[in-house]
Amino acid sequence: MAERYAVVTGAGQGIGRAAAQALLAEGWTVVVLGRRPQPLEETIAGQAKGSAITCDVGDHVQVEDAFAEVKSRFGRLDLLFNNAGRGAPAVDFDELPLEDWRGVVAANLDGTFFCARAAYRIMKNQSPKGGRIINNGSISAHAPRPGAAAYTATKHAVTGLTKQIALDGRKHDITASQIDIGNAATPMTERMTKGVMQPDGSMMVEPRMDVAHVGRTVAHMASMPLDANIPFLTIMATKMPWLGRG
Repeated sequence: MAERYAVVTGAGQGIGRAAAQALLAEGWTVVVLGRRPQPLEETIAGQAKGSAITCDVGDHVQVEDAFAEVKSRFGRLDLLFNNAGRGAPAVDFDELPLEDWRGVVAANLDGTFFCARAAYRIMKNQSPKGGRIINNGSISAHAPRPGAAAYTATKHAVTGLTKQIALDGRKHDITASQIDIGNAATPMTERMTKGVMQPDGSMMVEPRMDVAHVGRTVAHMASMPLDANIPFLTIMATKMPWLGRG
């Protein structure tokens, strides 16, 4: 197809911005979603094929409106990169405030589901049908960090959701995959440069990697034909303490 249309959520900074810019560099038409308009506009600055829609992915009404606008504007959707998410301050399990639990669930799990559902509906009913949904998992979809119950639980749930979309989407030529990212250099991981808690109780400065590597990897996953898929892919800073975590 001459034109390829993508939606990237949480695209105002970090991984979402890197992925959106990598897709734009590959010639995709990209709609960036996020809660704050100015960072979204900075992501697509100077890009004729970029446009922005302000949207809180944890609000299903806003999500439905955003994807209806995408459908109205372009007529189809070929890719969703479900990237938006948040964490919470590290606390002992019983000290996690309910508002933090609910906020992380709303962004990481509800938002992933709401956006995937809206994208799936477009992909299922368009002609030619089909498309690709890439979910942002995390190293925390495999192994937890201390004091991160909400983040860990939601990222494990995203893995199950990815598998379910991949299964249900087969008959509609919809593929689903997950990219699990470890220590990309973004505002969310800035704290790692000062030291973060390890499972043995020590504090350690953790290595990070250029977030552009993640953006290019998402673009590669997106470039594959729909009869091929990378169901799960891990990209991480080489020396981050994951393989020996715990």
